[in-house]
Amino acid sequence: MNIFRHRPLGLLAPALLVAVAGCATADDSATVAVPSPDAKTAKVCRELHRALPRKLDGRDRNDPRPRSAYTAGWGNPAIILRCGVVRPPKMVDPGVAQGDDPDAVAGGVNGVDWLMEKQSDGTWRFTTASRVAYVQVSLVKGMSPQDEGASVLTDLAAAVKKAIPRGIASMR
Repeated sequence: MNIFRHRPLGLLAPALLVAVAGCATADDSATVAVPSPDAKTAKVCRELHRALPRKLDGRDRNDPRPRSAYTAGWGNPAIILRCGVVRPPKMVDPGVAQGDDPDAVAGGVNGVDWLMEKQSDGTWRFTTASRVAYVQVSLVKGMSPQDEGASVLTDLAAAVKKAIPRGIASMR
């Protein structure tokens, strides 16, 4: 029995569209989900966007698509920054990783506290703590959190300190 015989071909078009939309574009720009911060958070994220460095760990600025004041990127493949993200589930209190999880470690670099999380694909993600907005930085696969990660966070510290005041971010 042919299970497709009674299904309209129109159902295949949306599935194909979703599959194609997930593919990389010809210009090698990364695509990322743009955060939707509240008004207070959006203001400091726009300030951060203006303060971000043109180079990060020797990589040129290469912002992801869609273009937004809440996202930035460097290199190809890109190190991605997203501002105004929701609090990571592993962040119990600002600056504190939950329990003794080896894949979630809290620490500070040049006056900015971060939660460092190993992702299921082996990449590392850092999220600011003790700031009025959560800023998330995702490293490129293969980058070491101790070496390149430390360099990336060092390069971002001045901009984060300038634009994102210390405090407690929205719990959303």
